[in-house]
Amino acid sequence: MTLVYSTDLGRIKAEPEVIERPKGDGVARIHRQTKGRKGKGVSIVTGLDLDDTALKLFAAELKKSCGCGGSVKDGEIEIQGDARDKIKAYLEKKGFRVKLAGN
Repeated sequence: MTLVYSTDLGRIKAEPEVIERPKGDGVARIHRQTKGRKGKGVSIVTGLDLDDTALKLFAAELKKSCGCGGSVKDGEIEIQGDARDKIKAYLEKKGFRVKLAGN
């Protein structure tokens, strides 16, 4: 948030920018990625139409079910390691349509 000064009113706080992500097609996709991670692999879950707070809570549940760490970045859930089968089973149990994307 930037601070703006006006000679009429003094300091004015600018409104924060709201970042909107594109809506998914209703299919959760699970990718495996090692690029830029020094050979360590992560499983990335995309396509979940949840807001940021709900996504963080859902990621916490997913990390518990897989028994590993992870994070939420740019509307995607990153789970450490190759846990695609566990993630797919958990998402299907929660009622999501799931596709394994990539290799």
